[in-house]
Amino acid sequence: MVNWRAVLGGFLASILIGLISGLGLPFTSATLPVIGAGLAGLIAGGVAGYMNNRSLVSDAFHGALGSTFGAVVVTLILTVLGTLVTGFLGLSIGLAALALIVFTAVPGIVGGAVGGLLHGDTDVEMGRPAA
Repeated sequence: MVNWRAVLGGFLASILIGLISGLGLPFTSATLPVIGAGLAGLIAGGVAGYMNNRSLVSDAFHGALGSTFGAVVVTLILTVLGTLVTGFLGLSIGLAALALIVFTAVPGIVGGAVGGLLHGDTDVEMGRPAA
């Protein structure tokens, strides 16, 4: 079952980091966009995994969901802005940037797993008693 609160946390972190990454994060300039996407995915996945905190696989899955959804939104926003400013060149660069989403999903998986491990205690869901 998907913990949408954790995915939303990773999603918001991915959007926030993705939109400001060129301004404040080191090594995220236009010359090395993969490092920026990887760093954004790692942090956003960590947020989602930390908020989920169920199991290693579940945390990694939630990290991938949150970081990928955020990367899609950031790419679409930047594609629209790039198209408005530079026309066809901005559109073609934006469509090529959709391929970079893969570079955000993989660090999101790792970040989700690490975030869940950093949280520590695992919430155990208990069922009903048998008798």
